[in-house]
Amino acid sequence: MVLEQYYTKCLAQGTYYLSSNKEAAVIDPLREVQQYIDRAHEEGSTIKYIFLTHFHADFVSGHVDLAQKTGATIVIGPNAETSYAFAKAEHLQKFTIGDISLTLLHTPGHTMESSCYLMKDENRIAKALFTGDTLFIGDVGRPDLAAKSDVTTEDLAGLLYDSLRNVIMPLPDDITVYPAHGAGSACGKNMSSETSDSLGNQKATNYALDASLSKEDFIKEVTSGIAPPPAYFPKNVQMNRGVNSSIDEVLKRGISEIKPLAFQALAQDAEFLVLDVRSPQEFTAGHVPGSWFIGLDGQFAPWVGSLIEDIDQKIVLVAPLGREEEAVTRLARVGYDNVQGFLKGGFEAWKQAGYSISSIENMSPEKFVMSLEDGSIANPIDVRKPREYEAAHLKNVTLASLDEIAQNLKNLNTTEVYHIHCAGGYRSVIYASIAKANGYSKLINIEGGYGAIKKVAPSHLINNDTRATL
Repeated sequence: MVLEQYYTKCLAQGTYYLSSNKEAAVIDPLREVQQYIDRAHEEGSTIKYIFLTHFHADFVSGHVDLAQKTGATIVIGPNAETSYAFAKAEHLQKFTIGDISLTLLHTPGHTMESSCYLMKDENRIAKALFTGDTLFIGDVGRPDLAAKSDVTTEDLAGLLYDSLRNVIMPLPDDITVYPAHGAGSACGKNMSSETSDSLGNQKATNYALDASLSKEDFIKEVTSGIAPPPAYFPKNVQMNRGVNSSIDEVLKRGISEIKPLAFQALAQDAEFLVLDVRSPQEFTAGHVPGSWFIGLDGQFAPWVGSLIEDIDQKIVLVAPLGREEEAVTRLARVGYDNVQGFLKGGFEAWKQAGYSISSIENMSPEKFVMSLEDGSIANPIDVRKPREYEAAHLKNVTLASLDEIAQNLKNLNTTEVYHIHCAGGYRSVIYASIAKANGYSKLINIEGGYGAIKKVAPSHLINNDTRATL
């Protein structure tokens, strides 16, 4: 028997490959499906089933593409409706893969079709539970994403409570829980960075599995403090219910080379967004005027989905040499399929062609702190998330979260200078790039963000009782 976890850090997402006696199955596949086909081929197995725990909102699954390429059957739980053929499974329905089995456990709450899959080994002993977004390590799935006029967030939270108490908690303590997500995903509030755990330990440590927690208190807990979902979530759900372009088609178009002269014309076309995916340091030193920065070496796909509102936006890329295909793939994972190509030769080719270059001024944390103390900085801005800000922040520094940049840019003045920081210098450059593309040119990025600032700032500058927000 083989059980392998494919964990994608950018999405904080776990996919699972199972095989036994020349038959295989994949649970919650990523969009780039060739990796599963190759794995099955390596061991001489045939992919028999593709199991979805639910219709994911934070990424586009490759289940339809994988089914078309392998002939495997797609399995989804009760209440699922799609535009493609699939097996709608019932609660407790069992599926065999060689000498092992997966039993679907219907666990509505995160969504109505949400299901877990209980794996039993060759000896019919329960070994693993693939929980999707029903149960995470240290948390549970948010209950607001599938809310409708006839099913409220509170209704779904109540169903989730029942699913946990009646379906999951009676299972043996020694089985291993394998969730669909870990820390960094927007599908929960306080997920652990661990990607698996025993169910027994989760019963002992996960607040949602506390046997003394009443249903009323559970509903209050899981429905409070939920950040608004990223704008792309509903679109991804819709895509996962339908048939999408093959990842092969998306890649073929996206990795087209565009020479600097043609790229310059596209950069000046309002229909196109120039997306620069290099490092923050490279972008601030020089970039194509009007381009947005969202670097590959960060939470790339979630920030793309949160900030680029139109999922069909035409995109052209400025990428590190050799990472163009990676960028197109990671955009496709969250449904941004309309990449039209990349700047041939990278930013160096743009410079050599002699085209206009923009930059963003950086300031060291030491100089920033000195300037705060002498009063020469008028508009310092913290662009982290509210929870980060509330945990610790600089005195008299305004919160203007990157998540809400479209709204809080309206409160800035194009003639004033703003000093911006995040936690480590990634999000602040994203913020500065978008602001600059919208006409706010006087932004100064603080290198290293709050992590570097707090090392050099005196204690009297840290925190205050008044939390200013834009």
